[in-house]
Amino acid sequence: MTRTQYERLYADYPDIVTLEQFRQMLGGIGDTTARKLMQENIVRHFVIEHAYMIPKTCVIDYVMSKHYHIYRMKLKAKIPTLKEKDGDPE
Repeated sequence: MTRTQYERLYADYPDIVTLEQFRQMLGGIGDTTARKLMQENIVRHFVIEHAYMIPKTCVIDYVMSKHYHIYRMKLKAKIPTLKEKDGDPE
C-alpha cells in the first residue's frame, strides 16, 4: 500500500493516537506487543503522564517500514485493506 492509501485507511483516527488506537490501527495486535514496539523505540512516540501517544504519521511510517513487513509475518493480527474497511472483501 502507498502512503496515500494508509492516510485514507486511517483518516478516521486523530492526528495523535493512544496505544489502544495504535493497536486497532495494526489490526488488533496485543497490548504486550504494542508496548514492546514502544519500549524498543521501533515506533516513534512520546509519553504524557505514563500514557503512550503516537503521531498518526509515525504509525504510517512504521507500517511502511521494512521492520513491519518482516514483523507482520509473525503477527496473528493484520491491517485490513481499504476494500475490507469499506465492506468489499475483494
